[in-house]
Amino acid sequence: MLFSSKRKTFCGTLDYVFPEIVMGSEYDQMVDVWSVGVLCYELCTGHAPFESSKSREETYRKILNVDLKFPRALSEDVKDFIRRLLIKKPEDRMSLEEALEHPWIKKYCGR
Repeated sequence: MLFSSKRKTFCGTLDYVFPEIVMGSEYDQMVDVWSVGVLCYELCTGHAPFESSKSREETYRKILNVDLKFPRALSEDVKDFIRRLLIKKPEDRMSLEEALEHPWIKKYCGR
């Protein structure tokens, strides 16, 4: 039996759901990149980027549209970092290796 690195299982916390799940597509390790972007946004702002008090469907709509709203207080570097992780098409997302080289990460990690 051959194993694929692609998955279709629906799992995870609503605020961290990635576009591939909402669209019912297969996904791979690039969903981890999406999750890093959601976590970074949440740590910097105090709330998840796509949360909605209206409904689950509204959260899904925001995820599919990558409807990001940033507080003015966030630096352009961190906004760029998050935007490059939270891209709808997985193949266009920054890799974790690239993330480590991003100016915002290097600035605070002393690299």
